[in-house]
Amino acid sequence: MSTYDFSGQTALVTGSTSGIGREVALQLGASGAHVIVSGRDSQRGEAVVETIRAAGGTADFAVADLADPASVSHLAAEATRLGDGHVDVLVNNAGVFPFGPTADVDDATFDAVMATNVRAPFRLVALLAPAMASRGAGAVVNVTTMVASFGASGMGLYGSSKAALQLLTKSWAAEFGPSGVRVNAVSPGPTRTEGTEVMGDGLDQLAATTPAGRVGLASEVADGVVFLASSAARHVHGAVLPVDGGRLAV
Repeated sequence: MSTYDFSGQTALVTGSTSGIGREVALQLGASGAHVIVSGRDSQRGEAVVETIRAAGGTADFAVADLADPASVSHLAAEATRLGDGHVDVLVNNAGVFPFGPTADVDDATFDAVMATNVRAPFRLVALLAPAMASRGAGAVVNVTTMVASFGASGMGLYGSSKAALQLLTKSWAAEFGPSGVRVNAVSPGPTRTEGTEVMGDGLDQLAATTPAGRVGLASEVADGVVFLASSAARHVHGAVLPVDGGRLAV
């Protein structure tokens, strides 16, 4: 049973049809939040919604393609509508992470990564945080990555997009904190999800460089996200919480 209470709150979680986002949605649902599950795959999204409802929670699905600005705006409006006029928690979890040499990155790939990883969270905060501020309460949690904090070959595009999100986390904390809206981030390390399966043995090799020595679980990252969204973190603003097995310590 969850130790947090999100009763009466609406939580929008982007990219919550699988992986870390799915675990965040399940935990928030178990903690009393009305969860707005979002993603591009309606079938997977409805499955997450049904799982939350089967456990006694409340959830709805809102389809969204975060690379499309119009879809991002529609998502903010739909989440507000489904939430009876309010979104109290925003989790910017969705992201794309193509790896490879800088010289192989074409303009379309660059634009797609920046659109999903930077522009979409920026627009969602712009559309939802002012209403939180007007109510005097709210929480935004951004999901970044450990490679936003150090150089890694082949991860320059992905890492730089998430480094931008980490700086935005601090900027938004300064901007919205005085109005009662807390903005923080979680920085995962190697985590086993549907999306990281393509890394194969590389994921285990990367995890072997951490003090923990193992790949993290999506639920472990979700633990950090839900903590930062909760009242237990009521005096935490602008923090980037590493959930990376200790990689940033070495």
